[in-house]
Amino acid sequence: MVAARETTLQELLEGSKQYQVPLYQRTYSWENDQLRQLWEDITHLAEDRANDPDLTHFIGSVVLAPSPGNGPTGVQQYLVIDGQQRLTTLSILLCALRDYRATHEDSEHRERIDQQYLINKWKKQRLKLVPTQADRAAYVACLDSTPQAGGTDNIGAAYRFFSEQLAGADAPEDLNDIERIEDAVISGLALVSVTAQRGDNPHRIFESLNNTGLNLTQADLLRNYLFMRLPTRGDAVYESLWLPLQQTLDRDQLELLFWLDLVQQDPRIKQTDTYTGHQRRLEKLRSEDAIEQEITRFGRLGELFRKILDPTREQDPAVRHRLARLGEWGTTTVYPVLLHLLDRRDRGAADSAQIATAMLYLESYFVRRLLIGRATASINRVLLSVVTEMDRDIPVDEAIRRYLSTGRKYYADDSAIREAVRSVPYYLNGRPHQRKLVLRWLEGSFGSKEPVDLSTLTIEHVLPQTPTPAWQVTLLEDLEEGEDFRQTHEALVHTLGNLTLTGYNSELSNSPFALKRPQLASSGVLMNQEIAGHERWGRPQIQKRADALAERVISEWPGPAPGDSEAPGTAWDVMDKALAELPAGSWTTYGDLAALIGSHPVPIGQRLATVAVPNAHRVLQVDGKLSPNFAWIDSKRADDPQELLEAEGLVFDQHGRADQAQRITTEGLALLLGAELSTPASR
Repeated sequence: MVAARETTLQELLEGSKQYQVPLYQRTYSWENDQLRQLWEDITHLAEDRANDPDLTHFIGSVVLAPSPGNGPTGVQQYLVIDGQQRLTTLSILLCALRDYRATHEDSEHRERIDQQYLINKWKKQRLKLVPTQADRAAYVACLDSTPQAGGTDNIGAAYRFFSEQLAGADAPEDLNDIERIEDAVISGLALVSVTAQRGDNPHRIFESLNNTGLNLTQADLLRNYLFMRLPTRGDAVYESLWLPLQQTLDRDQLELLFWLDLVQQDPRIKQTDTYTGHQRRLEKLRSEDAIEQEITRFGRLGELFRKILDPTREQDPAVRHRLARLGEWGTTTVYPVLLHLLDRRDRGAADSAQIATAMLYLESYFVRRLLIGRATASINRVLLSVVTEMDRDIPVDEAIRRYLSTGRKYYADDSAIREAVRSVPYYLNGRPHQRKLVLRWLEGSFGSKEPVDLSTLTIEHVLPQTPTPAWQVTLLEDLEEGEDFRQTHEALVHTLGNLTLTGYNSELSNSPFALKRPQLASSGVLMNQEIAGHERWGRPQIQKRADALAERVISEWPGPAPGDSEAPGTAWDVMDKALAELPAGSWTTYGDLAALIGSHPVPIGQRLATVAVPNAHRVLQVDGKLSPNFAWIDSKRADDPQELLEAEGLVFDQHGRADQAQRITTEGLALLLGAELSTPASR
């Protein structure tokens, strides 16, 4: 016998309670994908609750059983049979919220959040959540805010993830944004608490919960609902309309199609809510004729969706070309606008030329964002809102361009492209296949009369990632007084001007340019022949090529509507997120951060000296020493930064230099932010 009721995190955690994760549960295993989805749900909920404070978002169930160890202590103890990943994640998020608000707002938030949601003060059973033994030390480090908090394990990674997101979400002009996020977490997330009775076998319950077989998809649920609404015509409609649709799209594609249809009316709806969203809409239909018309409409949309999935089915060559290129880019969040475009043409509201141009603007938007290092920032929300927010009173191609150009959507204009191609570490941004794709498209723009099959080629760093002594000599020739070789190398090596495509990556390897040059000259890739036209390869040559490629980008991919775009500015938010993710016991340099965001060490130092940034004390000079000008932003702080770094696990030598083995370079910072690097890595 079990008792189930809807609850909130606040109700679950307030009072003298303790939730113990049994040994038979797996260790904490949530990774960035799950964390990011939860964070997006929370931030959307926080925004929505600003207008409707009673709004909630259901995130699942927690199955509990009274602990056999319950006694007359005043603390109610429960075993967490199911839902420990969710409960642990939310507790880690509360730790991050507590620390962020205590640091940036008022220290009273620490005691408040601790006593309400995280600990049972004055009780022997101090922890409200007791993870499995393997996770306990990492969790307690977060709970107690020790120097070991935010380590490299999954719990530490979750803490760092939420710290990073809070830093990015805290807008200086909005004094209540973090408070709204806490309110959404505590009061807005709805859970179902299922409590077994004393005497029930919790392990048996756990086994039964995790061996329930194949679940129905959202598409299955919608199909069942539709045909329940066709009591007299169900068989005929199924044979003539539904079965052809079901035979051309698999279960996942069907579910995606039904979500794409919904999201064009409400970009906030999640794929997991597809069935309930359609059910609310279909409840207004009263006749079997109306239900049949809906299924007919689904069939028509299904045919259009097949063209998105397989562009060879498209008749118009320009539209087919653009569909194929967007398909290669590999993001499904562009599907709603593509389906809308094809549907608009199908209904006679646009022609193929307009549709092809609109798709070119979408492609340009993707490419230009990648080049300025903003490939993923808020892009899903932007794309899902195109259909509902664009102007319906102007031609659709211009409407899409204007929508993408307005506000902070990072549709980079030509001047931003020229600057970014010189300085942004292209190789550390976006997905590997997208980086390679842009290089392939750039090569195609040269118009070779004997085109090479570029699909098998890999990205080559002409100036290698690991420079040999010969390469060091080359680069040293270009350094000005006071410049450091390592930082200059970091600032150049991953930029677009230093990258090309080759099928001889392993052969070229770290070879001197004198050996690479003949192989590049004999290549069928015109970009390589152009590089081989230089007698040496150093900073001037890399930057000259970057300038030429920037002009080619501007020619190939049109920019935002004139006068509408907002300059992307320095990517301080990217730096803040990287520093928030920097684990305890590690350090980085001003130059590493500068190379990450396409800036220079001097403005990085100025920024850290004037703006409160997470883990700023972990930024050292290139030799591993603390900057002589370092000072805490908080004038009340008097602790020694080197002593703090040592407590966090950093090792210093007798000259005050941090261990270089503990340094996280530009590439490492990018990996902390989720960068995907090619395997094996190109040279």
